Amino acid sequence: MFQRILVANRGEIALRIIRACREMGIQTVAVFSEADRNADYIRLADEAYCIGPAQSANSYLLINRIISAAEVGNVQAIHPGYGFLSENEHFAEVCRSCNIEFIGPPHEAMAKLGDKVTAKEIAKSAKVNLVPGSDGLITDEETAIGIANKIGYPVLIKATAGGGGKGMRVARNDITLKAGLKQAALEAEKAFNNAGVYLEKYIENPRHVEVQILADQHGEVLHLWERDCSTQRRHQKMIEESPAPNLPNNVREELCKAAVRLVKTAGYTNAGTCEFIVDKDNNFYFIEVNARIQVEHPVTEQVTGIDLIRQQIRVAANEPLGIKQKQVPCNGHAIEVRINAEDPDNDFRGSPGKITKLRIPGGLGVRWDSHVHEGYVIPPYYDSMIGKLIVHKPTRLEAIACMKRCLDELVLEGVKTTIPLLKRIFNHSAFVEGKMYTTFVEQELVGR
Repeated sequence: MFQRILVANRGEIALRIIRACREMGIQTVAVFSEADRNADYIRLADEAYCIGPAQSANSYLLINRIISAAEVGNVQAIHPGYGFLSENEHFAEVCRSCNIEFIGPPHEAMAKLGDKVTAKEIAKSAKVNLVPGSDGLITDEETAIGIANKIGYPVLIKATAGGGGKGMRVARNDITLKAGLKQAALEAEKAFNNAGVYLEKYIENPRHVEVQILADQHGEVLHLWERDCSTQRRHQKMIEESPAPNLPNNVREELCKAAVRLVKTAGYTNAGTCEFIVDKDNNFYFIEVNARIQVEHPVTEQVTGIDLIRQQIRVAANEPLGIKQKQVPCNGHAIEVRINAEDPDNDFRGSPGKITKLRIPGGLGVRWDSHVHEGYVIPPYYDSMIGKLIVHKPTRLEAIACMKRCLDELVLEGVKTTIPLLKRIFNHSAFVEGKMYTTFVEQELVGR
């Protein structure tokens, strides 16, 4: 087992990793930007090094500075968390070339699955359902129009290196397809330095369901059941829950088995998430693999009782998982909400600033994952998430009732937050009945 691990991240996930390491008797080295110099969680690490100014491009995204900190800190491994460099296969390769273990999948598997076109080819060979679409990248308008007319409008234009809704457009006819191809390619080039796009049949009002995977280096691949992440705004998840409501058991079993086949085919190890869309008839189609720990991992931890961060570290240290698929439970129902420093009534504009008052809810089955505190100043340079509120109860309706109570108890003043919108969602009949879909929030609650 490792003696020292560097945490190549910040905020909530950095604190989560540091806590897991402390419980395992592992020392930690934190890195921070100038904006995070006074963050409380850094004091929980055994050592900490400043790696640059506030902007992530000059700090958290600089591989050479993180490796330098790792060498000075004499660590055996680096945990990348989520975001930043967590899915950067070059970073994983550099870590291992420097004899520092990367707590994540092999860089070869990351490279394959990080490119959506290659990932679809792997899914096809693993006999996992794919949304009808182009076999590869679109190189000209005529080809795109031919494919769109063959599979039928509407179609979805997607960036091959995309994520978070960037490089994505819906086209409903030849004219909007031509315009959308140019817009998506330009946006993808700017965001990912890769203008490649491909086409898929656009599934109207789908659900977004994902499967948590754990795989060790000894051939054991487990699924830890599924999460429903359909409650989103602009392709950004707001609420996640496990198990997925109103999903027939036979579909759940097939979905989870498909995820296991896919990661086995890719030669994947460590934690990962296979994402799918599910149509109104409960047909499911592969979207992508997220080769890292997910923001929403706590809901899986709550229903299975398995510490995913601890397992990531154990797998990276070449330890076997030590459990079999039949030993993975799914007990009760867990729901997570993301509390963001944003103004939903002002086009979700970011709301950095000082938290002047903070009162956190509690009670049986309530969990709060966050690095903020009263007096904390939310910087404008990073993701707007303040924290995650998670509840776990025997049934979904009990979990909803608990979450509503917790959102009423939660006091967070000084900045605008998404709490008022979350309260509205939990009081909406469609959500209570488990009839969410990926554009539910825009269509039913806030408009486009």
